[in-house]
Amino acid sequence: MIIKILGSGCKKCLALEENVKAAVAKAGRDAEISKVTDMAEIASYGVMSTPALVVDDKLVSAGKVLSADDIGVWLWSGSLP
Repeated sequence: MIIKILGSGCKKCLALEENVKAAVAKAGRDAEISKVTDMAEIASYGVMSTPALVVDDKLVSAGKVLSADDIGVWLWSGSLP
C-alpha cells in the first residue's frame, strides 16, 4: 500500500501525516507513506484544496484532516465514513 499526503507542509498537512501513521500502526498494515509538496504533482491529482490523501494512486480525501479513526476505518473497509 502506498499512501501519499499532499500539501505544502502546513500545520494541517502535518496533522494528517501523523494521523495516517497512527492509523497504519494501529491497523498493523504495511504501508509506504510519503509527503508530496510539489504543486504540479498535487495538481495532477485534481486537488484544489490541501491537505489531501492518496492511497495507491487514488485520491480518497481533499481539503480536510481526517482523524486516525476515520483513516483506520478506510484501511479495513476500503471506504471512508
